[in-house]
Amino acid sequence: MLTKAETARLRDLREKKHRETAGRFVVEGAKVVGELLAAGHPLLEIYATPDWPPPAAASGVRAPRPHAEPAIIRITAAEMARISHFPTPSPVLAVGRLAHEPLPPGALRHGLTLALDGIQDPGNVGTLLRIADWFGLPRVLLSADCADLFSQKVINASMGSFARVRVHTLPLASALANCPVPVLGCDLAGDNVHTLPALPDAVIVIGAEGAGLSAAVRKLVTRRVTIPRLGGAESLNAAVAAAIVCDNLRRMHPAVRPV
Repeated sequence: MLTKAETARLRDLREKKHRETAGRFVVEGAKVVGELLAAGHPLLEIYATPDWPPPAAASGVRAPRPHAEPAIIRITAAEMARISHFPTPSPVLAVGRLAHEPLPPGALRHGLTLALDGIQDPGNVGTLLRIADWFGLPRVLLSADCADLFSQKVINASMGSFARVRVHTLPLASALANCPVPVLGCDLAGDNVHTLPALPDAVIVIGAEGAGLSAAVRKLVTRRVTIPRLGGAESLNAAVAAAIVCDNLRRMHPAVRPV
């Protein structure tokens, strides 16, 4: 039976300030929890109603887990309703450890990097993680004013890519200063992306819809690129634009996903 304190703790994890204080994040839903388990992502606790099957059945083939299995706490549907983050509670909610991974020195020298500059919509951030995962990009950089990586909406929108892509939240302008590879900034006034040369190593910067690239990051862009507009739409969704640019770069220089 869940105590009032435990119920309050789990509900508080909806907010970033409580996640940062507790060093924990929460994710809810059979599909996303199954994806994280299948990817071998370390989870600390799983709260599940009788409707949720055990992890082996829920996730199918699973990646090796070099860490302890999460504790599974069986609760009632009524208890799940009290801790759920959704209007319609799901059968399972999991808690993970919040971890900020530093960017290793020299990491930007190798492969393609996707950098998000002020993307505040959590659905877009999650989708951009999926795009990086799809195209085998070894890392994603998030500026400090992007949507919180550990929010429920970001994790759900990533469709499991949250567990597979290395993500670094940092001061983006500082990270790109003296960058040893081309920094491509997506901009309506940029060069046609179809004319780019093959670039096995580069940083692709996507700015916020409407605002575009921040002034500090814009100064560090070595080449602005755009997707040719043939119709009358004002702009493209940030995630759509990133997918098109990544596809062009990968077609010119396909790469095996790094281990």
